[in-house]
Amino acid sequence: MEEKDLENMVLQTDDKVSDKVNWSNVWSKKYPVLSTYKDVVDVDKYKKELRNILEELKKDYNYTELDAVLVLKDILYHEMKR
Repeated sequence: MEEKDLENMVLQTDDKVSDKVNWSNVWSKKYPVLSTYKDVVDVDKYKKELRNILEELKKDYNYTELDAVLVLKDILYHEMKR
């Protein structure tokens, strides 16, 4: 599949359909750590920190919850690539 094909597929997928998908299950097929980390990681610790960051993004930039999550994911992605 070409990058453009994937882009078109994403853009054409209705949010109602996308909302029904358990993306953790889908991605864990490619990245098994997504199905096992909850048994090892102190999730509550990170949830609190991430929630604080999300709330700051929402307050500082008047973002919706979804926009704040998307921005945070993008920042994390770029930091990982660095």
